[in-house]
Amino acid sequence: MKGKVWKFADDVDTDAILPGRYLVLTGEKELAACVMEGCDPNFSEKVKKGDIIVAGKNFGCGSSREHAPIAIKGAGISAVVAESFARIFYRNSVNIGLLLIEAKGISENIDEGDEIEINMDQGVLKDLNNFKEFKIKPLPDFMKGIMEEGGLISYLKNHLTEIKDE
Repeated sequence: MKGKVWKFADDVDTDAILPGRYLVLTGEKELAACVMEGCDPNFSEKVKKGDIIVAGKNFGCGSSREHAPIAIKGAGISAVVAESFARIFYRNSVNIGLLLIEAKGISENIDEGDEIEINMDQGVLKDLNNFKEFKIKPLPDFMKGIMEEGGLISYLKNHLTEIKDE
């Protein structure tokens, strides 16, 4: 995948990703219209389908609200690449099929507006603006399957009979 980078700092919490006043919304597109408002009030107007968020450490910290990753996915973000993720945010993102990638040193070496290319099979992220390459943490096979099927619910629906048969 390729996309334009939107860069955020360390410790971006779920309230910055999706402020609490929007928790009454439930639709993916409604939530997407408010995404990252706590960091950049105009983000949802600027982001394009396929863009990629790059962030520092502890992205998604704070509350366990599932609305935050739903808003990011609804905005068309193809992946979030960060130094590290809050554990509950990571799990919620997997559940809804939002690809999260850990890459050490990424936040210091990628600039907003850069175009990056991610090859999950090779475990490489390339910055196409400055020709730097970074190793990324590969996903385990079961996680790849969940991502490919759009999240945990879809995965379970498609494989429930296989699981029962085992």
